[in-house]
Amino acid sequence: MGRGQELYKRAKGLIPGGTQLLSKRPEMFLPDFWPSYYERASGCHVWDMDGREYTDMSYMGIGSNVLGYCDPDVDAAVVRVIQKGNMCTLNCHEEVELAERMCAIHPWAEMVRYAKSGGEAMSIAVRIARAATGRDIVLFSGYHGWHDWYLSANLESPDTLSGVHLAGLEPNGVPKQLSGSSYVFHYNDFEKFSLLLDRFDGKIAAVVMEPIRSDYPADSFLQKIRDIATKNSIVMIFDEISSGMRLCLGGAHLALGVEPDIAVFAKAVSNGYPQGIIIGMREFMEAAQTSFISSTNWTERIGLAAALATLEKYEKETAHIKLNEIGKAIQDGWAALAKKHGIGIHVGGINPLSHFSFDAAEPMALKTYFTQEMLEEGFLASTAFYASYAHEGSDISAYIAACDRVFEKIAAIVKSGESIAKKLNGPVCHSGFYRLTK
Repeated sequence: MGRGQELYKRAKGLIPGGTQLLSKRPEMFLPDFWPSYYERASGCHVWDMDGREYTDMSYMGIGSNVLGYCDPDVDAAVVRVIQKGNMCTLNCHEEVELAERMCAIHPWAEMVRYAKSGGEAMSIAVRIARAATGRDIVLFSGYHGWHDWYLSANLESPDTLSGVHLAGLEPNGVPKQLSGSSYVFHYNDFEKFSLLLDRFDGKIAAVVMEPIRSDYPADSFLQKIRDIATKNSIVMIFDEISSGMRLCLGGAHLALGVEPDIAVFAKAVSNGYPQGIIIGMREFMEAAQTSFISSTNWTERIGLAAALATLEKYEKETAHIKLNEIGKAIQDGWAALAKKHGIGIHVGGINPLSHFSFDAAEPMALKTYFTQEMLEEGFLASTAFYASYAHEGSDISAYIAACDRVFEKIAAIVKSGESIAKKLNGPVCHSGFYRLTK
């Protein structure tokens, strides 16, 4: 075991679950052998605790580092505000500057509030919607965080969220009185949405959804919901935490041509520094004044400065063009190699947020084996790829060449009839929520 694996063994005895984020648990990638911890990161390259260098062709900070790790322009802006003082009794002027910038990028928006993470920013948005409408029920599709308003969907039916996020998410600690306050529908499933609308007519505060994730809206799906929300005085909230800064500067809804009442940003908007942003129409956002929504660290300066610098560089470099070109090259590469080696895969996702899955027996073992062999090739890789501005043509070429060699190995094992699990150095990776023990 390397230093990272040894450190993770200690972590599981000290930190419930071992990490702060489910998506960073080593068991989600390569149990017992994932490097687990990093010493340094720059561009799209990562050095682990033992000094080994990898090219990150997986999640790039779980979608946060759209410009790459340790971006010099964003980091320089952060250093400047640290040297001037990050916290003060007075407010920092970057609050106003970022609010004006976000409203300029999104002309429909008139007011802005801040948070430090995506999940709490979504909770603020839902609180504002409920305060503005005086209603309680929320309809949603997709994943929107860990907070009570979201996880309460599993109170009425134990595994409601399995179809939109993960199986096995227990709502332990969520007040049972919240049962019946949140209901799930699936993206592009207008019929299910309509049934929920009829069932809770006049009681719905908000409809919450990512404007896009894996699939584009079909049959005017977003616009239909937009029209219904307007007609029924329902607050339409777009979760742009993952989709924002991928298809264009700002929210993906700008590229899709549908305006929400409230939109929420985090992750890529500040290139890895903690910053959540809630933007919205004045008639709804002013309801924040009628509820208690306040926190000291929402006023700190680093995240605000990072967001301003990220937006400036992203616009200057028209980064979304490169993100889409890189993502398309990766998707085309996966498809071509699978055809070349006779491997069944399904490729999906918008170009900057690409993924594939194995269409074969033992798909999770195949996923684990792919990660295992790609790690040996010098890549942090799974079956998903989040494009960043830091990825260069040489990184893509080297990655595709490594995929070619690993797909060839997979094809040989499948053809031999031998179980892929026998080729693993450790257990199969996890596919859902599992409680970890030390």
